[in-house]
Amino acid sequence: MINSSIGVKMNQLKKIGLLIYTIPILSGNLMAAELIMVEQQGCYYCLEWKDQLGHIYPKTPEGKYAPLKTIDITEVDELKGLQRDVIFTPTFVLMENEMELGRLEGYSSEDFFWELLEVILEKETEYTAPKVLKKIN
Repeated sequence: MINSSIGVKMNQLKKIGLLIYTIPILSGNLMAAELIMVEQQGCYYCLEWKDQLGHIYPKTPEGKYAPLKTIDITEVDELKGLQRDVIFTPTFVLMENEMELGRLEGYSSEDFFWELLEVILEKETEYTAPKVLKKIN
């Protein structure tokens, strides 16, 4: 009787272990996209973006879909899959599976950034922007 219950528990543990191992594989595409921010020391517009949006970005639907990774322009050669050189900072490169899907070069305003990022995400990935209902007075 004791051996039987141990066997059942071991079987359950094996199933749980298999499930824990399989879930990340099956959900791999859920967080595959990544937004790389290429910056450099002394970049005024990099600091502007960080000041205005850096703390907000991770909390947004875009930030959850394509988490931000910041690298210095001196490290850009380590990125695999870029379509062309990064010349300006900040440059935001949308990557997935070591392949560039799109990029935003420079930063001029919050509205411009969100609009362009949404366009790239919807065009190049399975991202769908949340619908915002506007109240008419």
